[in-house]
Amino acid sequence: MSETEFTADVLVVGAGPTGLLLAGDLAAAGLRVTVLEKRAEESGLTRAFAVHARTLELLDARGLADELIATGRPVPSMRVFGRLRVDFAGLPTRFPFVLVTPQYNTERVLRERAVKAGAELRRGTEVTGLRQDAAGVTLTARTADGTERSLRARYAVGADGVHSSVRDLLGVPFPGEAAVRSVMLADVRLEREPEEPLTAGAGEAGFAFLAPFGDGWYRVIGWSREHQVPDSEPVVPGELADLLREVTGRDLGLGEVRWTSRFHSDERQAPGYRSGRVLLAGDAAHCHSPAGGQGMNTGLQDAANLSWKLASVLRGWSPDALLDTYQTERHPVGRAVLRSSGALVRLAQGRHAPTRVLRSAIGAAADHLGPLAELGAKQVSGLGYAYPAEKGAHPLVGRRVPDLRLAVDAPGGPARLHEALRSGKAVLVSNDELSVADSWAERVVTAAPADPHGKLRDTVLLVRPDGHAAWACADPTRGELRAALSHWLGRP
Repeated sequence: MSETEFTADVLVVGAGPTGLLLAGDLAAAGLRVTVLEKRAEESGLTRAFAVHARTLELLDARGLADELIATGRPVPSMRVFGRLRVDFAGLPTRFPFVLVTPQYNTERVLRERAVKAGAELRRGTEVTGLRQDAAGVTLTARTADGTERSLRARYAVGADGVHSSVRDLLGVPFPGEAAVRSVMLADVRLEREPEEPLTAGAGEAGFAFLAPFGDGWYRVIGWSREHQVPDSEPVVPGELADLLREVTGRDLGLGEVRWTSRFHSDERQAPGYRSGRVLLAGDAAHCHSPAGGQGMNTGLQDAANLSWKLASVLRGWSPDALLDTYQTERHPVGRAVLRSSGALVRLAQGRHAPTRVLRSAIGAAADHLGPLAELGAKQVSGLGYAYPAEKGAHPLVGRRVPDLRLAVDAPGGPARLHEALRSGKAVLVSNDELSVADSWAERVVTAAPADPHGKLRDTVLLVRPDGHAAWACADPTRGELRAALSHWLGRP
């Protein structure tokens, strides 16, 4: 293969949720995508159980939310310390809850979408080499039988987890430290059902978290303050049962155990998510403690931010510099998640008197923490993040746009913003001047708000494919609108 032959437009390394959502978006946009996955078989194990509101919105914009919700259990609130409850029920979204479903369900719906859209998935393929030049990226990949071959694409994305081969081959540092060591994992049956769908507790003995698979099995995550051992040490069910009883205040009756493991959780973040034509996403770019269940969700939101930018650049609508905004928009979010999840786990495991007092005070003062608890729910759910906007921009720019009701101008037409976004295009929302966008018809969907006298009555709003506001203006001229469309969608 010569250096000018491209086997794909984008090579995605890693077939976890982040890589699969990215591949599905790119394939749906008509691009050639190959996903390389080191694992030869699908894994029945699962790391993540929580799918938060913002992720469900992104899945809804791909027609996948209802299918995934059917696999799990929506939980409107979660108790963390004492009486302190993180309440998702009041969130401004169609999904005011956290969906509890094993990660393999999320992977399944994303994988089926990606393959149906035309993405090629190669399992048992390990990336061992990487070279890039001004025109593209060449990856060396080894299959299970030891055969090596080269694959070349215009861009590559490392979505291959904490131990990312792509990140290592790039030489990108991954600074940080272990947030918590000797964490016990087990899949168990219980004699008595927990009071809460998601059970979390912390005390003098340590902390524990309990989540249901939905088929009678539960995942237990536990940390014992007095028994810190290497990851290679086996998990003793009796120790886990004692810990659960102490931190939850109930004897749930630990029954059959089908799998155990012990691990340490790191807090790390790559300083740069882009190196030339190679980008990092998900756990390859950032990892943090499991507190709050934000890891998988942050990675999926990375993919949604990156996919439309790659598609726009590859189609020639936007300059390569658009990909630099992936760093400026997503790196601060990754840093914020790392800090917030780290603060939660340190509060849970703290043994010194000030930390114990703070933990107890938070639980005792739960009834008076309304505004702070609401802010926390927005951050954990992913709804509270906005992207930077230029000075003087309309207040909506950079912010997540709610699922607006739209005026249906034809049978079967989109009635909501998320339905309009299922095209993979940007959406222009306006009460008038929509004909200006006719020259960009293959790149934008036009719609009027359902309520012509509502908050958007005089405002023209351009929504990016990831659901954030690209541009907004009150009563713009036709020239201003054309300039905005040219800037964000390229010249017609």
